[in-house]
Amino acid sequence: MLRVAVVASPPVSMFNLAIPELLFNKVEIDTQPGYEVVICAPEPGSVSTTGTLDLHIPHGLEAMRDADTVIVAGTGRPLSPDPRVLRALREVADRGVRIASICTGAFSLAEAGLLKGRKATTYWAHADELRRRHPDIEVQGDVLYAQDGQFLTSSGYAAGIDLCLHVIRTDYGAAVANEVARLALVAPVRPGGQTQFTHTPLPPERGTVCADTRGWAMRNLDKPLTLTDLARHARVSVRTLTRRFHAESGVSPLQWLLHQRIERAKELLETTTLPMDQVAGACGLGTADSLRAHMVRRTGLTPSAYRVQFSRLGTGTDTVTSSVA
Repeated sequence: MLRVAVVASPPVSMFNLAIPELLFNKVEIDTQPGYEVVICAPEPGSVSTTGTLDLHIPHGLEAMRDADTVIVAGTGRPLSPDPRVLRALREVADRGVRIASICTGAFSLAEAGLLKGRKATTYWAHADELRRRHPDIEVQGDVLYAQDGQFLTSSGYAAGIDLCLHVIRTDYGAAVANEVARLALVAPVRPGGQTQFTHTPLPPERGTVCADTRGWAMRNLDKPLTLTDLARHARVSVRTLTRRFHAESGVSPLQWLLHQRIERAKELLETTTLPMDQVAGACGLGTADSLRAHMVRRTGLTPSAYRVQFSRLGTGTDTVTSSVA
């Protein structure tokens, strides 16, 4: 039986704390528990949470000493980690113990110096802060989880589920991890490189000079629009269009257009059962192969996998027109 010590530094996220408690306790090997899960805190006793409840945690950080895996739960926002936690993390790291974090727990690993020169992630909204505080870390701000040697970090909230299932798969194999996912009614093990699906790469628009042209393009996404087509509609030169478009949208006209095509494809994959070649044609991406390449590059998923994961057919339709305005 493997021992997992989960560190709860106040104010701890109850959701982050519950994930390893739930998943590791569902592992059984030949009817015997696969893990012993111990929750510990810098100061045993009452521990505040990010919500309205307090928790009673009887174990101190000495519980980390005999652990095979240490997981630092997030606090919901990046705070200054407790020095006692940092010392304990360095001690177990020196012994080669596997150390993981959920959400902003990555800041504790970073402050302890464990992630220097390594790949790591955290909740996407705090990725820039992690980069600012620790420029020596290769922060991957849009993945579910990252592993670099003995250190694992996950992004926010439910991505901690993906990290814990990855640990279970590493320890006991894919069949056990998938069985735990079924018992917990969560998605099967997903690759850590899958994107978080949490933000758009386009900045907010800062002007309206090209608004009519943007609206016209949105209504004609199924057509092979070029820079010349956009400039002709705006009644300006290609150079002027590019300058004005970038000033208003923060990106070039073709970058903006590609983003809108991919967003339209995602919408169709979520709300219709159209074949892939029809989805590609309706959003102007040409062929099913082109659609696949763009979806994998943008989301880490093939169109089919994206549809399985995000289908909303209960509210969708199997018909499509070129207009998305």
